[in-house]
Amino acid sequence: MPGRGLVLDPFPGSGRHGGDERPVRRGRIVDPESCGRVLGRIADAALGPDRSDSVIVLSHPVLAGAEHRSAARALLAGLGTTRVVVLSSARAAAAYAAGPRETGPLLVVDMGAELTEVTLLVNGLVADARQAESGLDDLDRLDPAKLPAVLVRTVLDMITSMWRHDRHGAIRGALRKGPVLAGGGALRPDVTDRIARCLGTRVRLADDPSTTVVRGAGQILSSVLRHRTTSSEQSGRPW
Repeated sequence: MPGRGLVLDPFPGSGRHGGDERPVRRGRIVDPESCGRVLGRIADAALGPDRSDSVIVLSHPVLAGAEHRSAARALLAGLGTTRVVVLSSARAAAAYAAGPRETGPLLVVDMGAELTEVTLLVNGLVADARQAESGLDDLDRLDPAKLPAVLVRTVLDMITSMWRHDRHGAIRGALRKGPVLAGGGALRPDVTDRIARCLGTRVRLADDPSTTVVRGAGQILSSVLRHRTTSSEQSGRPW
């Protein structure tokens, strides 16, 4: 949130069955009622009761279907906000880690708790993407010595698949610039170093890879608000 940074659920662990509410699994909303409660608590803490001029940026897994995006939109609409900006998590990660002026092809590798995604962006648009419904939470059950190899192999398999379908050399160009690594997996040097070595290129990490997506969404939110303020001043009309 501009001016306040990250705003978290003020009362976590207040689900119907005790323990933390986890209404989102594998990037999908599985419990809309619980998700609405969590979002409502965060909105109360961040925005207060009057949300008539508020804007929310929603990021979603790059391969989330229309059904899941619609469900998320409906929940956010129930918060009483004026506008919802929807974008993929890959675009949000790129905005924070690579900067808003990044042009040409860019490869974003997001290694999260329950999903692993590889996305090819070309001039900010999704050109291709792959997703594995596994992440660090699944791999933590493995022998710790095997985790880096398994995670890196998952990433490399997806990049190889995209390379085979790339007819315009975008993957090659993205690799020359270096892929952006995000998610909790990017906090592990044994993973990031191996990816760089196997690909034969440098990799790019944001200051805090585990929050790259949400911080990128925050940057986009700030940009939307600045644009709205400028437009309002030029037109002489209130928001």
